[in-house]
Amino acid sequence: MIALSLAEIASVVGGQTHDIPDASVQVTGQVVRDSREVEPGSLFVAFVGERVDGHDFAADVVAAGAVAVLASRPVGVPAIVVDDVLLALGALARHVVARLGATLVALTGSAGKTSTKDLIAQVLRTKAPTVFTPGSLNNEIGLPLTALSATEETRFLVLEMGARGIGHIRYLADLTPPKIGLVLNVGTAHIGEFGGREQIAQAKGELVEGLPEDGTAVLNADDPLVRAMASRTKARVLLFGESDEADVRAENVRLTGNGQPSFSLHTPTGCSEVTMRLYGEHHVSNALAAAAVAHELGMSADEIATALSEAGSLSRWRMEVTERPDGVTVVNDAYNANPESMRAALRALAAMGKGRRTWAVLGQMAELGDEALAEHDAVGRLAVRLNVSKLVAVGGREASWLQLGAYNEGSWGEESVHVSDAQSAVDLLRSQLRPGDVVLVKASRSVGLERVAQALVEGTEGEVAVR
Repeated sequence: MIALSLAEIASVVGGQTHDIPDASVQVTGQVVRDSREVEPGSLFVAFVGERVDGHDFAADVVAAGAVAVLASRPVGVPAIVVDDVLLALGALARHVVARLGATLVALTGSAGKTSTKDLIAQVLRTKAPTVFTPGSLNNEIGLPLTALSATEETRFLVLEMGARGIGHIRYLADLTPPKIGLVLNVGTAHIGEFGGREQIAQAKGELVEGLPEDGTAVLNADDPLVRAMASRTKARVLLFGESDEADVRAENVRLTGNGQPSFSLHTPTGCSEVTMRLYGEHHVSNALAAAAVAHELGMSADEIATALSEAGSLSRWRMEVTERPDGVTVVNDAYNANPESMRAALRALAAMGKGRRTWAVLGQMAELGDEALAEHDAVGRLAVRLNVSKLVAVGGREASWLQLGAYNEGSWGEESVHVSDAQSAVDLLRSQLRPGDVVLVKASRSVGLERVAQALVEGTEGEVAVR
């Protein structure tokens, strides 16, 4: 974080200092909420969770070098006490961002946010110092913590914004007002919470509504609900996609023999060839979104194409490909799942597995509400249409719908199986995998199917570790 004294921070957040002998002492390290991340000069933010109260670690973090604790009550060590720690954290982030000389880029969407954010960051940091959201810490806690990690040297701040309801993105954009706002897509992720795609579009569009007149709204030309957001912003609109009307577009899209996308990148200032290290055709749209942002920030088509071709996956369990010594390929995409990302992953599996035996180890897609039965059934059917060799549906009711969809799609029933848990899936795979097989593992985060992928990669003979 940019250096601020405890007195300045207390003023910004409207807090009272307690047990602070010298309020001129500065916070020069990271602002953290995890006591294990404390370093000399840190500010520790004490949240009260369902299982852990951060205030209980106050003495330990100060002993480890923290300058003070941002707390909701006195803790017997240097602290800034506020009524609401979350609101105070947001106020501090807003203050710091206003003092930065960085350009803020914010992005949202139903699918692909984290992968696209990682691509944007990797492209922009070839141009100047860049800070970006780690993993998918895109909520009202993770976003301000990311913003506070920027320093005077930061030139680009790339922030992923998530939402579980109307008003969430508006709140985040108010904390960290972006100059460039990117909307990727409107899908069915969290549709059970929102109530419909129109409501999801309303929430995602809050990002472009808050852009300044001299800002830029980067919108997906291939998604009608996103493209319609052009009417909701006073900023300039830049379109990306495969549409002929897109300002930044892809032509001649194809997949390599390994399932990696290759295409001709066209921008208003030139064109260049891209061959990505990532897997799956769905990354073309993500790459175009990143290219549009980079173009807006002054990068040439050749510079963008080179950076995209060199970019890898920065976040775990997102199409994470591991080649085992015996020739089995394990694709760990188990961080999260929704109908759009599930279909994209299955298509990537089909492309990667040409001439090889393919396995789709799939679990529940959460938060689909009334659409859950139809969406799980459709994914099971798609696995059959893509000629995936084996479907292993893991879990309870939703998994049974996956298996039933595959069974009802045609004479493929004997190639699909429903198992109750991760350990059963591992046992089945260990007994039937052959050298050269390709295994995709994917489900919503709550299912914990990454344990299956990890067990396959590590080759352990014991039971799957329970989280």
